[in-house]
Amino acid sequence: MIVMKFGGSSVANADRIKHVAEIIQAYKGERPVVVLSAMGDTTDHLLEAADMAVKGTVDIEKIEKLHIETEKQLGVSVPEIKELLGELKTLLTGISMLHELTKRTRDYLVSFGERMSVRMMSAYLCSLGTEAKAFDSWNIGFVSDSNYMAAELLDEVWENIPKHLGGYKSGTSNEIPIVTGFIAKDKNGIITTLGRGGSDLSATMIGAAMRAKEIQTWKDVDGIMTTDPRIVKEARPVDEVTYEEAQELAMFGSQVLHPRSMIPCRKTRTPVRVKNSYNIKSHGTLIVEEHTGTRPLVTAITKVKNVTLIDIQSSRMLGAAGFLAHIFNQFLKWNISIDVIATSEVSVSLTVDGKADLTGLIEDLKRVADVNVKTGKAIVTIICDASRSSVIIAKAFDGLSKEGINVQMISQGASKVNISILVDTNQADKTVEAIHSVLFA
Repeated sequence: MIVMKFGGSSVANADRIKHVAEIIQAYKGERPVVVLSAMGDTTDHLLEAADMAVKGTVDIEKIEKLHIETEKQLGVSVPEIKELLGELKTLLTGISMLHELTKRTRDYLVSFGERMSVRMMSAYLCSLGTEAKAFDSWNIGFVSDSNYMAAELLDEVWENIPKHLGGYKSGTSNEIPIVTGFIAKDKNGIITTLGRGGSDLSATMIGAAMRAKEIQTWKDVDGIMTTDPRIVKEARPVDEVTYEEAQELAMFGSQVLHPRSMIPCRKTRTPVRVKNSYNIKSHGTLIVEEHTGTRPLVTAITKVKNVTLIDIQSSRMLGAAGFLAHIFNQFLKWNISIDVIATSEVSVSLTVDGKADLTGLIEDLKRVADVNVKTGKAIVTIICDASRSSVIIAKAFDGLSKEGINVQMISQGASKVNISILVDTNQADKTVEAIHSVLFA
């Protein structure tokens, strides 16, 4: 058994659905379980419809048009989609009367995208003569807590999923399960969403619980690249990365898998493969617990633009044990996440998302320290064997020196798989090019 996950862009319209159906059929012999996101921009359109409903207007034209036209173009009739559109309109009417959208109602609202998507794909596969059946995730055992918009799956899911999909894995049922990503139900039967990376988490949870051969996430590139090919044309696919390296790549800007989605597959060591939906024969990138061969010096280079650097210095707290505790407590108070950090006894340099509102945080920090804020920075991260950091840094800095790029901060992650440097945002792409040139020559 394998699990195949396709995002919203992969099923954005009739042509894309036909293409994905071909991929599913090509892997039919592997007994795939398919996890789908909502079609294209459906989730955004649902949230737009909710905003309009709060103001008193009920309008599902964009959502209805996309799904009804896709049905016609695929040559299928899906009565369940018409029923869901009617249910959606009723929900929006209720929102328009209350002029209110709670987190619980929002989760119910956005679930319609995935629920319609899986029914569309299932109907089309059946029209091609391939047995398939649409499942809402709760019908295969997805149970979560009641933390709406960011729900966590409960431990019982590990036992629930094999109970529902065991027959398919063993061959007593041949209908390919087409399962909704991103959504679940709580103990009270209320629909929840799994938050950021929810569809990835749905796929890895199924794959891990079923002890699948591998989990495939399908994108539009030949796996994980050594860097963004739009910046460096010499970028090439990476054959293999570890879960830890993939998590770091995701944390620092690479669109691989959301870090939380790797938790289930790490528990069972189920491999994940990043595949190209436009190049089915491509090997892709395999994500595993440990490198199967010699660990490479450098795996990939990624970047995050438009971050803010905060320099905090306080001679008043020289030798004070509570200096760092005080600093971090202020970030906790204002719910602001730190990306990378470098410290000494009385000074701290750290970066945060450039979109964060720092007004209250800076006021609090200035009570005990001198604070200097610099915007327009970028983090460039080298995913590597950091135990050989001297060689890597020497090569990287030699390349940067030749390009006249000044590094403003450097940090080595505790995971020992990344080295991050800080530069001006307008030099980020040039920095990636320079480092890639010397490390992947």
